[in-house]
Amino acid sequence: MGESERIEFLKTKHESLETELKDEKRKLQPDLATLADIKKRKLDVKDEMKRLTDA
Repeated sequence: MGESERIEFLKTKHESLETELKDEKRKLQPDLATLADIKKRKLDVKDEMKRLTDA
């Protein structure tokens, strides 16, 4: 997988995590641990995208 393909994959993953986050927030009683986990994974993806674009 080339660098540009990896970045596109990460963008898709980031969007998917955003959807997952919104879905969890819509619940009557969102699970705080799940929200924190999703946010961490989303930040990890964003950090990797930044690292790849800066390289």
